[in-house]
Amino acid sequence: MANTIGGSKLFIPKPPAKGSFPLDHYGECKHIMEQYTDCLRRTNSKVTAKCQTLARQYLECRMEKDLMAKEDFKYLGFDANDDDDGDQKKSKSQN
Repeated sequence: MANTIGGSKLFIPKPPAKGSFPLDHYGECKHIMEQYTDCLRRTNSKVTAKCQTLARQYLECRMEKDLMAKEDFKYLGFDANDDDDGDQKKSKSQN
């Protein structure tokens, strides 16, 4: 419901669906964020596997440093088996 003041509508902001999270004031995850933004620049903002990996690493960093709530990656737009595939590929390449 919008309130009116003098005939114009008053905007009432709503909080984000997932809540708010603190900014990275100490730059604890800045190095990964910079790699991710560089990846997006190089690919003209197209989502690639490498950029997705960096995005996932950035979110993992934020969760580890308590800069955001721990959340299952399937709820953040990543495939549930992304981790498994990456681990299997690493182990195959080491053999």
